[in-house]
Amino acid sequence: MSDKAKTRRRAPRKATPDYLERAALFYLERYASSSSSLRRVLLRKVARSAEAHGTDPAEGAAAVESLITRLQERGLVNDAAFAESRARALRRRGASAAGVRARLATKGITGDLAQQALAAVAQETPGDEELAAAIAFARRRRLGPWRAPEQRAERRQRDLAALGRQGFPGTLARRVIDAEDPEALEQQLAETRED
Repeated sequence: MSDKAKTRRRAPRKATPDYLERAALFYLERYASSSSSLRRVLLRKVARSAEAHGTDPAEGAAAVESLITRLQERGLVNDAAFAESRARALRRRGASAAGVRARLATKGITGDLAQQALAAVAQETPGDEELAAAIAFARRRRLGPWRAPEQRAERRQRDLAALGRQGFPGTLARRVIDAEDPEALEQQLAETRED
């Protein structure tokens, strides 16, 4: 097979309602998605179809909206569940509340829905959620007390900046980075969970 044949792209399929439904179901099998993200994927297919086959983009967009409504009614697309699941995963990895809101916004989740998701996650684990997330981020990136002792002083500003870029307030960043050792932070976190 020649190089030209290998690099040739297959022409996009015609964006019929049946094709869009199959594409949406295939996408949802592979990825958790918000309605906004799914809409974006399907509208790209509609645009490619319009360009290649001359189909009507407005008709395709109407088919996408109808399909998303049906998928929401069936429970296959649920923005609240998606937001809660995503917020839980991001918090576990060390994202601040502001960082979670920003990442959910890129997926088309409204501020109210993001706040509800954060509240639901906070109810699952008692204690200071921001402190727990900051500790998780610092541990994962080996910042502050997880850094080699001889490097801590010279890397302090960088470590503080890393937490700041993640959306953590300065006081919390200093509290985590300036901690004597990881056990002291874990003890502080345990105390907030007891309250």
